[in-house]
Amino acid sequence: MKRNERLSVALHVLLHMVEHPDAATTSEQMAACVGTNPVVIRRTFAGLREAGIVSSRKGHGGGWRLARPPSAVSLDEVQRALDAPVVGVATPDESPGCLVERAVHLALGDAVAEANLVLARRLATITLADLATDVRRLHAATVQTSGEPHHAV
Repeated sequence: MKRNERLSVALHVLLHMVEHPDAATTSEQMAACVGTNPVVIRRTFAGLREAGIVSSRKGHGGGWRLARPPSAVSLDEVQRALDAPVVGVATPDESPGCLVERAVHLALGDAVAEANLVLARRLATITLADLATDVRRLHAATVQTSGEPHHAV
């Protein structure tokens, strides 16, 4: 299973925004944080803005901010805004003309749809606030065991 890069970038930056709620963050700052290009950030965050998860302002003092409290933003909303599933169950289409593959798709279709529905329901219960709490907890445990701070958000 390959991780979704757009979602990974967005979650890293969103969690950074959770930790710094009073500061507007520019696309350039976000890009530097996650090692990408500011254009990638702007394209990625356009969907989040349209979904009302973030807001942006141009000009001096401008940048991106969370538009809602972190406890009001679910992972399901983020993945839908980006059209970037966290993970999903799928049956690959490797040989569309193959009758065996088509039979497998028919046999598994309902189960795959049900698994994705269960996953979406669970993701709807996990918020940015929940993830931020987990990051803080993991960071504290890492510092405690190694004695050295690890990159948090």
